[in-house]
Amino acid sequence: MARTLTPSVLTRAAFAPFGDVIETKDAAHYPINQGTTERYHNLAAVDVGEQDGQPLISIFRGQPRPLPIALLIMERHPLASQAFIPMDRRDYLVVVARPAATVTPADLVAFRARGDQGVNYHKGVWHHPLLVLQPDSDFVVVDRGGEGHNLDEVWFDESQEKVFLSAS
Repeated sequence: MARTLTPSVLTRAAFAPFGDVIETKDAAHYPINQGTTERYHNLAAVDVGEQDGQPLISIFRGQPRPLPIALLIMERHPLASQAFIPMDRRDYLVVVARPAATVTPADLVAFRARGDQGVNYHKGVWHHPLLVLQPDSDFVVVDRGGEGHNLDEVWFDESQEKVFLSAS
């Protein structure tokens, strides 16, 4: 048994159960730096402090997977949020599931993010590793460093429903 997951448009309301959409559209903002810069303030809740965690800022460079994408693994970070902010303004895909003890293929929800939207996964939200549509797609990633177990992975086995992700 197999099904194809078609991504929905990424909106703040649709993504709220999983995290924050990081974008300037309709965001609170005000001028700074003698009026030469517009600050879009507090766009995502960075949550990394559990068990003395420290914030990390990294760059992830993603490569596209063959389409349709077979969804075989999900991961979550039980101690912290994790934000992905595209640097290249290229669309990308997001697959998530609500926080729970485990995740199954039936739990998956997909979004297509515009290149001017980032995502911040809430602590414990299941998500697929980075899914880009073009080679060498760079993202600023804000997540947690420090001691403590902060990565759970679930691989779907052959007995479970197979799920493929389309790009549209």
